[in-house]
Amino acid sequence: MKIVLPGGTGHVGRLLEREWTAAGHDVLILTRGPDRGREIHWDGRTLGPWAEAVDGSDLVVNLAGRSVDCRYTPANLRTMMDSRVDSTRIVGEAIAGAARPPRTWLQMSTATIYAHRFDAPNDEATGLLGGAEPGVPAYWAYSVEIAKAWERAQEEADTPRTRKVALRTAMVMSPERGGAFDLVLRLARLGLGGPIAGGAQYMSWIHGRDLVRSLDFLTAREDLSGPVNLAAPDPVPHRDFMHAIRTARGIPVGLPATRWMAELGAFALRSDTELLLKSRRVTPGRLLDAGFRFDHTHWPETAAALVQAVRGRDQGPGERRGRGRRR
Repeated sequence: MKIVLPGGTGHVGRLLEREWTAAGHDVLILTRGPDRGREIHWDGRTLGPWAEAVDGSDLVVNLAGRSVDCRYTPANLRTMMDSRVDSTRIVGEAIAGAARPPRTWLQMSTATIYAHRFDAPNDEATGLLGGAEPGVPAYWAYSVEIAKAWERAQEEADTPRTRKVALRTAMVMSPERGGAFDLVLRLARLGLGGPIAGGAQYMSWIHGRDLVRSLDFLTAREDLSGPVNLAAPDPVPHRDFMHAIRTARGIPVGLPATRWMAELGAFALRSDTELLLKSRRVTPGRLLDAGFRFDHTHWPETAAALVQAVRGRDQGPGERRGRGRRR
């Protein structure tokens, strides 16, 4: 297949590019700063020569949008909104104007669209969308509005010959550098892997390999469209999530943190506590109903496998040579 990845230079994009290229697919990346042969310049807002890559493609997977790993200031929240809505809108325009539009458009979305809750899981059929929960910071509602606007931009695109799927994605866990697992493992190794604010909030996740497999599944299943949750079927409370990482890494203690301590830590890291404090209890109802089977379903075993893979990565000959060259 010819696959186009707008915004494909981040952690998820590199993972998909590697897996799909290895499988024999022709993968093109749309990015603001191309520096490799299979990368094409775009600005994420306006049509340009990049649209020629979309015309004649088989699959478009739009990953574009400002990273959420930042302080949630009004300016950053606005940039998150604009970068997601603008890029989705312009991808829709490119598909609408294509003489040979792709059969499928998979659009990144987020599990953050669901309500902060502890009582029941959120699947696509019965899940509660967020924005009106009592007792949570007001700006959390804006994060939900970003997610809703993101999906609405795809829904409103006039692409009758292209099937559209919104990927409500949980944290992607893979052993590559720079991803979410790298961050939480580093926190655990620093002794900061204890429960935050009691640790009852749920963590939803998906292994990187299952992410790739689920996208392959959705591409092949032409009967599936609309929102689909990309999350392993076993979300776990934060306390259990971090305990599994510590156990796998042989770390006996993880210091607990109160909410205000988490705020201080997030400020120092230039990040935001919503990523750790919001309870994202998300389950993949539509994938399971359609017959998809996850290779990685339970977090303790997955965490152990990821830790082992990170050890192999860090102890590989290429890594040792790279360390020797550093000044």
